[in-house]
Amino acid sequence: MNATDRTPADLLRSALAADPARPLVTFYDDATGERVELSVATFANWVAKTANLLQDDLNAGPGDRLALLLPAHWQTAVWLIAASSVGVTADVGGDPAAADLVVSGPDDLERARACSGERVALALRPLGGRFPQPPAGFADYAVEVPSQGDRFAPYAPVDPAAPALAVGGLELTGEQLVDRARADAARDGLGPGSRVLSAQGYDGWEGLSAGLYAPLAAGGSVVLCRHLDRLPQEALERRCADERVTVTAL
Repeated sequence: MNATDRTPADLLRSALAADPARPLVTFYDDATGERVELSVATFANWVAKTANLLQDDLNAGPGDRLALLLPAHWQTAVWLIAASSVGVTADVGGDPAAADLVVSGPDDLERARACSGERVALALRPLGGRFPQPPAGFADYAVEVPSQGDRFAPYAPVDPAAPALAVGGLELTGEQLVDRARADAARDGLGPGSRVLSAQGYDGWEGLSAGLYAPLAAGGSVVLCRHLDRLPQEALERRCADERVTVTAL
């Protein structure tokens, strides 16, 4: 990755410039049998559309705080980098009542209603499917995002020294997040071509790092697994072989 990268969005831009066709996020949900693989280019397209939704439709900008009530999921990874692209602080598992806007999965909708600002709901269905019936008081992400632009440019420059991520009592600026991700990647021996299988949640830094930021900073990729406890050991070993996993974070 580029030594001048100072935000997570910068890391994605460098990955896109280096090799847009390589896999970046492969997602498994062993409760539904879902498998989704996103190349760097496809992931970046989702990020651009989501950042445009944030900036244009939800009126979010630098200094705003987004309560992100989502599990470890490929769409959560998209929202994390989209927030960085706009300059919004992603508060993972944060208090919706203290946030400017909230993004929620289907299990946290009642909690999310405490937010007085914009509310977005994700069904987390296979292939990014929409809710059969949109939740009252929420915009359905799967309905709103497809029409957004495929390119994104922030209205205001993103300050790398501004808060970018809050999780589990930890708050990091964009620069601090990138530095931590690089340090974790070095600690775990990650480099270009590394493939990390992570079953950790996104409710703490270690899970966010293993499941997104460290592989991105290293030029690697992630195999993000939800409900991995439902998978027999033999099937897990086969997955690691099939996906050419080099590091596991279980």
